[in-house]
Amino acid sequence: MTWLISRVSSETALTEAEGALFVCTRALILNASFEPLCIVSGRRALLLALNAKAEIVHESGSYFHAEKASFPVPSVIRLTHYVKVPYYAGMSVSRRAVFVRDGGRCQYCNAAAESIDHVVPRSRGGGHVWDNVVAACSSCNSRKRDRLLEETSFVLRRTPAQPRQRVWLIAHSGHSNPEWEQYIGVESAISA
Repeated sequence: MTWLISRVSSETALTEAEGALFVCTRALILNASFEPLCIVSGRRALLLALNAKAEIVHESGSYFHAEKASFPVPSVIRLTHYVKVPYYAGMSVSRRAVFVRDGGRCQYCNAAAESIDHVVPRSRGGGHVWDNVVAACSSCNSRKRDRLLEETSFVLRRTPAQPRQRVWLIAHSGHSNPEWEQYIGVESAISA
């Protein structure tokens, strides 16, 4: 079956393949209990909905068009049956996840962050853990060097901590769709 998509929204990325225009959208999958599970392509989300394995909660505004039908591209879907999720110990530290947690701002001067900084430098026994890593601009990072905070005039805007919410969903997808915020707790996750 050939699929075409119309009315491209601002959250979608355009790709051109074999002369046809395709839209790469993302959809959030919720468990039957409205717990966020993962992020999949809009096409995969639509197929889950068409096979009655999920129901569409929010639409993206775009449509998949077949020969005799058109279907809305889902932005959020909810599974019809509960899926047991194994225990999740926590998210590993990554550059993208630290930027999401810190809102993309330097934790020393509030400028746009370009790198990560270890509060207690690794050369002084600090680990690469959530409580020791913050987003920093290149200027603050180079001025701090391998010194402790007590040895500098820097003050942290917020004490670093492991995110309590589902920040890994945003870190994985690269962006946050406004329709997802009520399900993944974006504001509370970033302010953690």
